[in-house]
Amino acid sequence: MQTRIFSKKQLWQLILPLIIELLLNLLVGMIDSIMVSSVGESAVSGVSLVDTVMQLLIYLFSALGTGGAVVAGQYLGRDDKEKARESSEQLVWFSGLFSIVVLGALLCLKNPILNHLFGRITPEVHDYANIYLIITAFSVPGIAIYQACAATFRTMGNSKVTMWISLLMNIINCTGNAILIYGMRMGTAGAAIATLLSRTVAAVVIVLLLLNPKRQLYLRRTCKVRLKWNLIKRVLSIGAPNGLENGMFQLGKILVLSLISLFGTQAIAANAIGMTIAGIQVIPGSAIALALTTVIARCVGKGDYEQARYYNRLLIFLTIAAMLVLDWSLYFALPWILPFYHLSAETAELTRQMVLVHTACAGIIWPITFDLPASMRAAGDARFAMVISIISMWVFRIGTGYLLALGMHMGAIGVWIAMVIDWMFRAIVFSMRWHSGKWKAKSVI
Repeated sequence: MQTRIFSKKQLWQLILPLIIELLLNLLVGMIDSIMVSSVGESAVSGVSLVDTVMQLLIYLFSALGTGGAVVAGQYLGRDDKEKARESSEQLVWFSGLFSIVVLGALLCLKNPILNHLFGRITPEVHDYANIYLIITAFSVPGIAIYQACAATFRTMGNSKVTMWISLLMNIINCTGNAILIYGMRMGTAGAAIATLLSRTVAAVVIVLLLLNPKRQLYLRRTCKVRLKWNLIKRVLSIGAPNGLENGMFQLGKILVLSLISLFGTQAIAANAIGMTIAGIQVIPGSAIALALTTVIARCVGKGDYEQARYYNRLLIFLTIAAMLVLDWSLYFALPWILPFYHLSAETAELTRQMVLVHTACAGIIWPITFDLPASMRAAGDARFAMVISIISMWVFRIGTGYLLALGMHMGAIGVWIAMVIDWMFRAIVFSMRWHSGKWKAKSVI
């Protein structure tokens, strides 16, 4: 019998901390919204709009981290530990330097983002969004460094570290929110300061932990690190398509938000809360997508494609089972969840409808739409996933979204139906690509 690269125990040790970490992050996102909601629905809308931009940047640096994880993981699969360590170090330095450029661009483009990208928003929502954006922009370097280091720990199969750091980050965020929003009455500025502090502390802590030379992958205690473009190009061969894909996906979400904003503050607030709940519903899939990057990269580095297929099939089936249970449980719990947001009856009902659309389809379609391309990227087949995702997003999520919401007068709920249509197209194409076996020829080392 063939020896498996990862035992079931090792898979659970990798996946469970990731699930807990993502759950912590999203629950704190809900608590954030609840705390900010005490200021009013305009504050919730302003924060949610800016958070969409910040999520774009988180996905961008997470994509770079994925590129580093794939390269380092394939080197570990080949048992070349020094090249794996060097790849991870280059990832951290490049991410940190690139984040400074992104921070400067974000501050320079603040007014166009607020005045044009979000569509027509009320002056009150604009003011809340402006304050929140200025402060949270300075958390970009912390986001970049944390994502790069977290990807390095996951490459080693150690997701417990990021889980505990996430817990620390969320404790700081919640405590800061309580003090600054309720105690000092600072409103959205207080929420932004707490977010900035939590992200900065997380970045410092994870770097300190990665300086330990006893780890399989570590950072050297020196500032005299030169960028090695041969390794960075390999990281970018995965990270750049993935980053462009994620960036375009988030840009699409922002454009969709500008469409939703046409239906008023109630629609913006309902969409923000619906997306938070939907985010919790896909936690098992998101965690397993991260795990698949580590697992499949090792298999491909070793040249064992049969095991790559085995782990991909096993983990996607696990995702489907977990999401079906979680999604419907959360939907039936909505009558106890929504009152915490202090919503009007109309906004609460619209939120319920949005979550119902997501619940009815996510459990079966989402894992194939998002976990399967994670396996493809881990094998090096990132460009195909990028092209299909971008085409699908513009044609179905945005094009069909406008058609249903405006052309067919379905309002904001039409945007959520278009999202499901987008998933279905991707799931079909990615399944065909995986079964064709063309991803096997895309190794990056």
